[in-house]
Amino acid sequence: MASLEEKRRIDKKQFRDHLATVSEEGKRNWIYPKKPSGRHYKARNVVAVLLLAFFFSGPFITINGNPLLLLNIIERKFVIFGVAFWPQDLHLLVFGMLAFILFVVLFTTIFGRLWCGWACPQTIFMEMVFRRIEYWIEGDAADQIRLNKKPWNFEKIWKKTTKHGVFFGIAFLISNMFLAYIIGPDQLFEIITDPPSEHLAGLSSMIIFSGVFYGVFAFMREQVCHFVCPYGRMQSVMLDNNSINVMYDYKRGETRASVKDRYQLENRKATLEDLGFSANETFGDCIDCYQCVKVCPMGIDIRNGTQLECVHCTACIDACDSVMEKIDKPRGLIRYSSENAIKEGEQKVLTPRVAGYSGILIVLLATFITLLTLRPNTETSILREPGTLYQELPNNMYSNIYNLKVLNKTFEDLDFELRLESPEGEIVSLGNVDIIPSQNSAEGRFLVKLPESELTGSQTELTFGVYSSGEKLETITSGFLGPASNSNN
Repeated sequence: MASLEEKRRIDKKQFRDHLATVSEEGKRNWIYPKKPSGRHYKARNVVAVLLLAFFFSGPFITINGNPLLLLNIIERKFVIFGVAFWPQDLHLLVFGMLAFILFVVLFTTIFGRLWCGWACPQTIFMEMVFRRIEYWIEGDAADQIRLNKKPWNFEKIWKKTTKHGVFFGIAFLISNMFLAYIIGPDQLFEIITDPPSEHLAGLSSMIIFSGVFYGVFAFMREQVCHFVCPYGRMQSVMLDNNSINVMYDYKRGETRASVKDRYQLENRKATLEDLGFSANETFGDCIDCYQCVKVCPMGIDIRNGTQLECVHCTACIDACDSVMEKIDKPRGLIRYSSENAIKEGEQKVLTPRVAGYSGILIVLLATFITLLTLRPNTETSILREPGTLYQELPNNMYSNIYNLKVLNKTFEDLDFELRLESPEGEIVSLGNVDIIPSQNSAEGRFLVKLPESELTGSQTELTFGVYSSGEKLETITSGFLGPASNSNN
């Protein structure tokens, strides 16, 4: 019979000082999670359906005729919620990205890896799509283990072939939708409908993306969360003892004892000492049934505390609640909580750390929204033609030649008019720019004439107004080169 010390000794095969998916020899331990069920799993199904519907319909949703989301890295065109961003809007993207990163940090500090379990594409596709197909074709965890141990007979061949065929088909569909977010649905349809020889680059991208997604969901699986995902690597430094995680209530659950041990004690068939417990031992609610471990897609034991691999999928919560109901114990032995809430019985959300992050986030969001609101629909540059000097004209007039470039950031053609607002002078067009095509640029040249009385020395500042349909879009300044002796300061 095991002694008390042996009962309390740390078992390295179970404790969290190693990855559950890696054996002592450094080989991969394949995880066979039991099919989950329960109220949290049903709620996750609803969230997954909504997110999947959004993912597959996103490329076809438009806002005022503009794409909902387009991340065309190749042509450097970005549309986010119907708003177009260009390389000239880099400062906006910087503030937006900083705000997003800080939001992730703040969200993780408060709610842990809630994103990973409920909204991450890796989890949604793996657990709610590919894993469910695997359950449907190969059966639950025990059936999958038996199937993999079988020799390659007809049953094993057709089940494996069917599963991987369906897996690759879904991966191909995902890759097409992924490309639609990059190049747009119109270009995607051209690749699909035109002869393959006309779109070799696009077809190659489809095949590569399909292979990547197939490899991720058919073979890598939870290894993506462990070794590839940067968020999974960073989350441990974002959490503290007040962060809400999937937690095991050790104060209520310990000391663990199986149903068999409890039965023997209740019927006086054994004593505490016989079972390896101390004489004054009291049992908690955990019956050591391992159901929380069996359903975990990461292969961990949540009773060992918060761990890097945990993605907060709530499968262990549902499994434990089901067991608690069967043994007439209250649910919540495993639940969303924090270390301090379990230890001290008080949940703190607004901590100095959270307040600091929130304050910085508000400043970044206010800056981003302000810059986005004040952003003009056009980006105009007016530069004096390089290598040229001023020209002296009759009637004490001087002129400079300028190059004009205008970028239209909108999805509509814009009328264009350039006015010299100060000082008093005249613009002479050398190449008309009347209309700027949508999401495109236009270039031209023009001459500026100024009377000698308006010159302020060798450099005179010019102020131009850019107008479209009578509405002023932006103000541009440039310099006018004149003779140094003509100074009216």
